Amino acid sequence: MATEVLTPEQSQAGEFYAPDAFPTGLSRRVVESISHIKNEPGWVTEFRLQALEIFESKPMPEWGFLPGFDIDLEQYVHYVGANKQKKKSWDEVDPEVLRSFERLGIPEHERRYLAGLEAMNDSETVYANVTKELEELDIIFCDIDTAIREYPEIVRKYIGTVVTSNDNKFAALNSAVFSGGSFAYVPKGVKTPMPLQAYFKVTAQSSGQYERTLLIADEGAEIVYSEGCSSVQDSGTNFHTAVVELVAMDNARIHYTTIQNWKKNMYNWTVKRGLAERGAHITWTDVNIGAQTVKYPGVVLKGDNSTGDILSLAFAGNGQVQDTGARIIHAGKNTRSNILAKGISLDGGINSYRGLVKFEKGAENAYSHIKCDGLMMDDRSESHAYPYNDVSGEQGTLNYEATVSRIDEDMLFYLQTRGLNEDEAKLLIVNGFCEGVVRDLNIEYSVEMTRLIRMILEDGNAIAGPEEASQTQDAVQS
Repeated sequence: MATEVLTPEQSQAGEFYAPDAFPTGLSRRVVESISHIKNEPGWVTEFRLQALEIFESKPMPEWGFLPGFDIDLEQYVHYVGANKQKKKSWDEVDPEVLRSFERLGIPEHERRYLAGLEAMNDSETVYANVTKELEELDIIFCDIDTAIREYPEIVRKYIGTVVTSNDNKFAALNSAVFSGGSFAYVPKGVKTPMPLQAYFKVTAQSSGQYERTLLIADEGAEIVYSEGCSSVQDSGTNFHTAVVELVAMDNARIHYTTIQNWKKNMYNWTVKRGLAERGAHITWTDVNIGAQTVKYPGVVLKGDNSTGDILSLAFAGNGQVQDTGARIIHAGKNTRSNILAKGISLDGGINSYRGLVKFEKGAENAYSHIKCDGLMMDDRSESHAYPYNDVSGEQGTLNYEATVSRIDEDMLFYLQTRGLNEDEAKLLIVNGFCEGVVRDLNIEYSVEMTRLIRMILEDGNAIAGPEEASQTQDAVQS
């Protein structure tokens, strides 16, 4: 399909929407306006418009454990931004945006150890920084919009190859209206000297955020990447559909970590998938705290001797559904995979593990181990497991184990006899339950995760908050 990109004169005549004045709903004009704002080449506009056609042709998905999912995408604004020039120093960032990111600790993180940082507010990247050390190693790390402009040959070669626009309705939606997101390319034999980092934040009411992330590790290269997500809007709902594509070439390694701490009124339907070539390894470490979530990070073990790990941790609180899990396709010979899924339900929340492990016919000597654990903090919460294992070959081995439990009363009693109060004992048990995933986080995130676990238990009334605990202590002393 040939794409006609409208001229600036046509834009001034009203053919395009202004960056900060997009209407609700999705249309060809919305898609073309996004492409125009970003001054994209014709092939990107064509990519977007083809995806729009696919989106319109597909019905809303019915899979996933979201019984109340009745989102009307025509009621959302699909692009929010003023097209401001990206900043290179925190001193240049808008004070209001800076204050919001300072609350997340981003400047402090960067001063301490970050190699590079991308910070995104709603639909636009507002801060971008890459250290000299990365540049000296010829590592490319930037937002996807910059990558399209400065490294079009790499982006065009790989975008949409791991997650195609035709994959599902929301993959097509992202492909049509994506804005922001990270891009990294690490050349042969090179390793990122420090974690690459990105933060995504949603502030606008009734809006959608659609970042697109593409990470490529060339032969023998290694990428360590971490991202955090948050939202602040209490009114209405927000919708988030990201697409993440990882490409690990022969003998390359990619370690991707996400901590998503959205508000509960965020609908989070994200597609994440990696492709591992011969001898390559991909690890997803996926932590979901807020939002109504449907997300199953995946790995295609295409090459012989490739390996993949998916570590998942999800918290479901009051009125919240976390439908998370993993998908791994064994295609090459001698492939190995490991899935560890931990779900905690409290205050009436619903947690479900939904996983797919498939052995293709040519996947000789493939092996997969799956461990799925659910912990319920009260008798109003729910924990579910929906494993789907497809073994087409005859020489593969698959182990699956699952547990659902409450906090062990004997363990609770024992810890109290050792001097802990009941809340401290509960917190220790929950931290131990999460340990298999949390220990995989870098030190900064693991400390943050420990604080978040306490806050989650306090918000879910599983343990007393600081004020309530202080009142209890005062009563005991009196």
